[in-house]
Amino acid sequence: MTINCKGSLIDLSTPKVMGILNITPDSFYDGGKYKDEYQILNQTEKMLTEGATFIDVGAYSSRPGASHIPLEDEKKRIVPIVELLVNNFPDIILSIDTFRSEIAKYCIESGAALINDISAGNLDPDMIPSIGRLKIPYIMMHMKGTPQTMKSLDQYTNLIQEVQLYFSKKVAEARKNGINDIIIDPGFGFAKNIEQNYELLRKTEMLKLQDIPILAGLSRKSMIYKPLHITPDDSLNGTTTLHTIALLQGASILRVHDVREAMECISLVRIYQGSIFN
Repeated sequence: MTINCKGSLIDLSTPKVMGILNITPDSFYDGGKYKDEYQILNQTEKMLTEGATFIDVGAYSSRPGASHIPLEDEKKRIVPIVELLVNNFPDIILSIDTFRSEIAKYCIESGAALINDISAGNLDPDMIPSIGRLKIPYIMMHMKGTPQTMKSLDQYTNLIQEVQLYFSKKVAEARKNGINDIIIDPGFGFAKNIEQNYELLRKTEMLKLQDIPILAGLSRKSMIYKPLHITPDDSLNGTTTLHTIALLQGASILRVHDVREAMECISLVRIYQGSIFN
């Protein structure tokens, strides 16, 4: 199970870590934390040194109720950061967290390697055809509505079946458009309440189809800190617990704020499974 990132084959049969680099002022955990080049480069170097295979850069906050920003504002935020990171870390594998095909194109042309789309093409009809033309890996997430409306759209007759059907259709559309490397993201916290998030986590393995890898985005989310009556800042221990469950359910990528702890989690789960000795 491999994906081709700028000519390098990444083997996802061993789980990998994707480090989060938010350059938005209003993300739920680290919004506004990385404000200048020094802070951005320092955090990126830290995540790469700790073992991140991918760095995921986002300039549009997708937290519930986040403010909508124009395309030009997103472009002004993200393209210079992509250029900065590629110039300073030539071997970096950059993932771009965007639902806009124009932003995807600008960033890939600037040196990024793959696109992480929270809407799986639903918020931009040209996204999937554009990814097909660019010949790059594509992460597609399950979500209903937009970041502004999704909190009110958590009604399901059968959550797992509906998510399975969603990905079946989206994968078929991606294949039709020539996308070879696909990763699916169940979308924890996106148009799902806490109970639904845990059902999705318990049954993540049921989303496996056609050997397509699964990305788990659980890091410091409200499904952790709200039941525990704590804050995102205090949610690392809970995050590691859920990462362990996700790996046992077959996740191939952990998208995280805390790389070292996620790498340790992967190592111990592999020892538990016997993989590290085979």
